[in-house]
Amino acid sequence: VIGQPAKSKRPKEPGENKIKPVNKKVKPKNAKMKERESVDSSLKSQSILTQVTDKGHFQKLAATLSLAAGQSIELRCKGSNVTWSYPSYLDTFKDSRLSIKQLDRHSQLILANSTAADTGEYSCWLQLCNGNKCRKDETKTGSTYIFFTDKEELFVPTPSYFEIVYLNPDKPAVIPCRVTTPSAKVTLHREFPAEEIETDGTGIFYDAKKGFIFQHPTSDHKGIVYCKAESQGAPQISIKYHLLYVEVPKGPPSTTIAVSSGRAGLSDGVRVVCTVLGEPDVDVSFRWQYPGQESGRPVIIQNFWRLINRGIGHTARISESVLLVEDFEDTDVGNYVCIAQNLQGETTVATKVELK
Repeated sequence: VIGQPAKSKRPKEPGENKIKPVNKKVKPKNAKMKERESVDSSLKSQSILTQVTDKGHFQKLAATLSLAAGQSIELRCKGSNVTWSYPSYLDTFKDSRLSIKQLDRHSQLILANSTAADTGEYSCWLQLCNGNKCRKDETKTGSTYIFFTDKEELFVPTPSYFEIVYLNPDKPAVIPCRVTTPSAKVTLHREFPAEEIETDGTGIFYDAKKGFIFQHPTSDHKGIVYCKAESQGAPQISIKYHLLYVEVPKGPPSTTIAVSSGRAGLSDGVRVVCTVLGEPDVDVSFRWQYPGQESGRPVIIQNFWRLINRGIGHTARISESVLLVEDFEDTDVGNYVCIAQNLQGETTVATKVELK
């Protein structure tokens, strides 16, 4: 769904809604042995990331940091081969306000003229390389979540005015209305019927770094919702989120194949369709094997997908791949094989076309 950008007094930077892992609070040193080990590793990971203050001093970073939008920030990460992670839209739009330099003993990240949209997690880690193969050094990482507070932008700006959120019964769903001010009071509202959605702190709760989290989504939660935030001023409204309920089996694609005719005459057109019914947010790719493939026989292959409703509030995705033989010949007689693949695996189906 493509929405219209919200009106604003100044151009908004697109935000990003990717959910990032959050560091746990450090426990006292007199904890049990297992807890002490986790504390040590947490301290190690924080120790390689520091902030350069205005006076040129360095300070270690806590799990969260709040800065006023408009400020610039400089982060340093110890090591000679450092990789950084930061809000992805800064890469998407190749933002010139961001610069990263690798020096002899540390890497430097500078973000100038920050905006509310820069709110998010900033992390770094050392890369261990052996030839061309590199891996993350889990013992040497650093991370902090930075809120760039802005009274005019209580919600982190997003690229569109409307987003789809899929509610899957076997995993939590997130309404990603993140705030720039961690102390803001945020509530969740349904558009129709107009009402506030109760949050009990367990089944539905708010995380300033992620948004509203539905631990166990059901079809009752579907509909259009928005978030409202208040912080020392007039309340602000987020973009709208369309919650679609999903209930289709997980696993390799559920695939079927059909042919326009199992027997074709010379010069006929033959159409073979491979169809997958699956989750709306899971991509499917297709591969074909057909009789004239090795000889370079020309065929037309087109792929499509669309969302469909399956009963009240149930949404699924139909993905199709169509193979078309425009002028049937002897070399086109035989088996047409479709291989459909998603992240869980692949499914192979076949059909046969004979000569009349």
